[in-house]
Amino acid sequence: MDQLAPALETGLRGLADAGRFRQRQTVEARSAATTRARVDGAELLAFCSNDYLGLADHPRVVEAFVAAAREWGVGSGASHLVSGHCREHHALEEELAAFTRRERALLFSTGYMANLAVVTTLLGRGDRVHMDRLDHASLLDAGLASGARFSRYPHCDVAALAARLERAGGGRTMVVTDGVFSMDGDIAPLASLAALCRSHEATLFVDDAHGLGVLGASGGGSVEAAGLEPGDVPILVGTLGKALGTSGAFVAGSQPLVETLLQRARSYIYTTAPPPAVAAATRAALRLVQEETWRRERVLAHVERFRRGAAGLGLALLESQTPIQPVVLGSEAAALDASEALRSRGLWVPAIRPPTVPAGSARLRITLSAAHEDSDVDRLLEALATLPAPRHAGGTQ
Repeated sequence: MDQLAPALETGLRGLADAGRFRQRQTVEARSAATTRARVDGAELLAFCSNDYLGLADHPRVVEAFVAAAREWGVGSGASHLVSGHCREHHALEEELAAFTRRERALLFSTGYMANLAVVTTLLGRGDRVHMDRLDHASLLDAGLASGARFSRYPHCDVAALAARLERAGGGRTMVVTDGVFSMDGDIAPLASLAALCRSHEATLFVDDAHGLGVLGASGGGSVEAAGLEPGDVPILVGTLGKALGTSGAFVAGSQPLVETLLQRARSYIYTTAPPPAVAAATRAALRLVQEETWRRERVLAHVERFRRGAAGLGLALLESQTPIQPVVLGSEAAALDASEALRSRGLWVPAIRPPTVPAGSARLRITLSAAHEDSDVDRLLEALATLPAPRHAGGTQ
């Protein structure tokens, strides 16, 4: 007899009763990058993708993927350290290192695995790790798994972090932050954090999943936008499945850092390498990030248009100047009702609920893309105007 199932059923009912039960949406077809989708027979205008530059279906990216799949097949066949590391992977690592102005880069299958690798490989008992309270779950999990003394400082509160660093004892100290916070869309105070880390001999690690490709004069991300040099941020993680439109992640930094991860990081050593075709497609996308600068300009123009329109509606937003524009509604029920109301008007905007965000801050998470048209943004604003939306910004600090 299955002793586990009844307890699991009880837990699932509890999620449903709390408005936190999640259901996958099966996309039947997609066009215009990731801004239009058919789901359950309904044609929807989507504001829920992280494909910020609209590169996921760019002809050059698709052609690079297809050509590499014909040459290499659809799988790598093994881990990087066995036989899975091919020419496309190696070239992509070199190009990512050059793009981020660092000595080396190392590919990972997911951002979660990259974050886990960095923290658990570099820290252990006797060390300290300080994380922003709104850091991504993968970073928090990595900190807990490392065995280091783990603390979370109030969101973007440099003074609070400074007080904790003043009390630090022996061992290695690492400060970990998102560059752009995935649910609030705001940008970490990286210049202040870098100065603080320098003065306390702490290592700054930035996960720039949502900034890379979008922020900075050349798309270098939140670190570039803050005017920092590579030495100010010794450890940089970037993901490939957002602005670059493919999948996977990388760690960029010094030669000793990358070689240490290659030799010791369990989430790198003991997993199959990504398909070579994905690496080839990412190389094409990386070139487009640098060549087609209008994409970055376009998505940020959409951000301005949306925020201007929201202000005209009297709808206060969180302080985000990035493509992530949350509308905090408070309760799980309010967020679910608003999402469903938008869906009835042909718009796909997801309800984000705890534990992804703190209790009492359930929200609509709107994401904008260079693949959207101005008319798409206006249509979204028209629909939001019909909702019983809050007239004040709900913080998540």
